[in-house]
Amino acid sequence: MASSTISPSSPAKSKLIVFDTTLRDGEQSPGVTLNTEEKIEIARQLSRLGVDIIEAGFPVASPGDFNAVQRIAREVGGLMEGRDGLEPMVICGLARSVKKDIQTAYDAVKDAPRHRIHVFLATSDIHLEFKLKISRDECKARIREMVGFAKSLCADIEFSPEDAGRSDRAFLCEALAVAIEAGATTLNIPDTVGYNTPHEYGALIAHLKQNTPGADSVIFSTHCHNDLGLATANTLAGISNGARQVEVTINGIGERAGNTSLEEVVMNIHTHPDTYPVHHTINTRLLFSTSRMVEDLSGMVVQANKAIVGRNAFLHESGIHQDGVLKNKTTYEIIRPEDVGVTTGNLALGKHSGRHAFKTKLEELGYGGAALSDAQFQTAFAKFKDLADSKKAGVTDGDMHALVADIRSTSLSGPASAQPDDATAEESVSEEPAAVQYTLKQLHVFTGVNVMPTATVTLHDAHRGVDLTDVAVAKNGPIEATYSAIQRIIGRDIELLNFTVSATSVGQDTQGKVSVRIAQSGSSSSSVVSSATASPKPEEQLLTSYGAVPKFSGVACNVDIITASAKAYLTAVNRMVSHDSADNRASHKQRNVEI
Repeated sequence: MASSTISPSSPAKSKLIVFDTTLRDGEQSPGVTLNTEEKIEIARQLSRLGVDIIEAGFPVASPGDFNAVQRIAREVGGLMEGRDGLEPMVICGLARSVKKDIQTAYDAVKDAPRHRIHVFLATSDIHLEFKLKISRDECKARIREMVGFAKSLCADIEFSPEDAGRSDRAFLCEALAVAIEAGATTLNIPDTVGYNTPHEYGALIAHLKQNTPGADSVIFSTHCHNDLGLATANTLAGISNGARQVEVTINGIGERAGNTSLEEVVMNIHTHPDTYPVHHTINTRLLFSTSRMVEDLSGMVVQANKAIVGRNAFLHESGIHQDGVLKNKTTYEIIRPEDVGVTTGNLALGKHSGRHAFKTKLEELGYGGAALSDAQFQTAFAKFKDLADSKKAGVTDGDMHALVADIRSTSLSGPASAQPDDATAEESVSEEPAAVQYTLKQLHVFTGVNVMPTATVTLHDAHRGVDLTDVAVAKNGPIEATYSAIQRIIGRDIELLNFTVSATSVGQDTQGKVSVRIAQSGSSSSSVVSSATASPKPEEQLLTSYGAVPKFSGVACNVDIITASAKAYLTAVNRMVSHDSADNRASHKQRNVEI
């Protein structure tokens, strides 16, 4: 397990608790839609990474969210692979300060060996007056009642005063003292709108620890947003001033400009072991592969110059830099690429490579152990052999990452989740078919200069057990024609929101990795309205739309770009069909909570 170095002469450092909210706050990124199987896959990877706590979702938001959190609690909560010296990961569910929310969160997480309820209520005057429409005294009374109720169900309770960064400090101390008296064990201090500077946020943590009655008995946590680009800096300032838990997401995804990036915080501590009063227990060698998994499944592309995990993070173009790195890597590299899972090994793979060499390379890239199921491994190996036969220069690390992304994207695009054992008839989640609905059987494209592109596509419909063929022409090229033919077969009008293609290596025989994002054409956030028939209290109102309609991503790679494009599109289509047939994610009619 990779962790910060503690010198023998240094005083004992506190363990930094890493609380990952990729599956809750990260999934609230506008446009991100993850089905239950994808959430479970990410949760398994976070467990292998060494994360201490995951916020698996917002169980009350919909039957689909409840189902996903419950399955993560049951299937991931007890996993110990890669967690040598650590306890099982804590599975946490989010709840507003409403009894139904809290009870539902507990019901969803209770089957995990270690579980937590995360309760929140706004404390800033602007939220109390305009959103909740309650007084400060009513706020404290509700905290006492709801944290107390959560404590009656679960020993591990986290409380968050939403918009703490803009709350009156004296009142915030009073509110937190009430939460401690009611049974909170962790106090999370959100900079909800990313407003604070590092100096302000660090001072806030120090002030709360010094002036909140009972502060010595709880753990203080950070939760920073990146609206001004300061999320990581604010989080590190919080750690320096006494916070011992950090709330983060992979790649920093989340509401608006995102959350604090897990990899940035961890590698800051890893690189400066004498600067921060904490050590971490994250397996840093899995950071790159985890980043790629979240990128591929969420559809949120990592910017090339993203710190730690961007594709340019360890590239040197300047001649001066290249000369220095060739003489001594430390001249321009403060992090060894292999420490975050960016490989520099020389194991070449080709058409004569066997399963053992293939498996060894996967492990080197961060896909060892149970990262791939047996079925996924066998499929990946078969695709690898086909790829190796078509490439003269051998299979590169980029090819391998793309191949794994392709396998995961395809295998997670369909099947399903069983409904919760205790779901009511009204709340039950329909079971999905055992396979993805559509697979590509044949693709024939006719195109050229001064020729109208034509595509003939044959899809196999697994639900009906038939092959379906249609043809389409397009003015804008063979990919448009291919997508039009697919739409004609499935009978849907689909909007292509994003299309990217990148080479996985160099040379004319390189693979193209295609990523697409789609939505049902005609969907509009303005058409999403609350289904409530009465006017509930502000704190009990339905979770309103956060301005996004369901969007679905797909990834595929192939030496033929048009084939890769068709397969990526079809993966996204299968996710759309799966989402329609079972509510695997919170309804977009009912969701908007940000902390």
